[in-house]
Amino acid sequence: MGKIGLGCLGVLVLVAIVAVVIGLGSYNGLVGKREAVDSKWGDVESAYQRRADLIPNLVATVKGAAAFEQATLTAVTEARASAGQAQISGKDLVNDPAAFARFEQAQAALGAALQRLMVVVEKYPDLKATQGFRDLQAQLEGTENRISVERMRFNEVAQDYNTARQRFPAVLVANLMGFKEKAYFKSQPGAEQAPKVEFDFGKGSPTAAPAQ
Repeated sequence: MGKIGLGCLGVLVLVAIVAVVIGLGSYNGLVGKREAVDSKWGDVESAYQRRADLIPNLVATVKGAAAFEQATLTAVTEARASAGQAQISGKDLVNDPAAFARFEQAQAALGAALQRLMVVVEKYPDLKATQGFRDLQAQLEGTENRISVERMRFNEVAQDYNTARQRFPAVLVANLMGFKEKAYFKSQPGAEQAPKVEFDFGKGSPTAAPAQ
């Protein structure tokens, strides 16, 4: 093999090495960002699960009120069941926009049902004055705020991952190695804020913010 042939071979080897190094860098970068998305999604699931865990005690406490609207309690219980059915494993969910949308809709319906419950409770001063209900209401409000924060943080890392995935040469690695685009919470009226019910005991009706 002549000098020219050896020179061409050397160039090809150098190009291959550079391509491998760049590819490995892109792969490792995507892995890190994917892990960040999965970690933040775990925080979102934990916040939603905390809300779901509070509901049985809340329903049991409210159910003790005389003549409390059964339809309202039924709506909350059914919405909680639907939200649980919509939730599959985190990694599958964030990789499936349709499943993610169903999950978000189910959680929004549960949030709306809880808002209606809290508004109805305003008709029962004896109930809302009990320490047990006050404690549950405070825990629920804190959980809704946590959900809002975790959704926002998840969106940040998911959008960072999606942006990195679409850049060259990472897009080549992503397509070859199965790095799927991540779903994230869309901007909807009121979705960026946790639903709140402000209780001003003894001073009129509560103010309810829009549902998620």
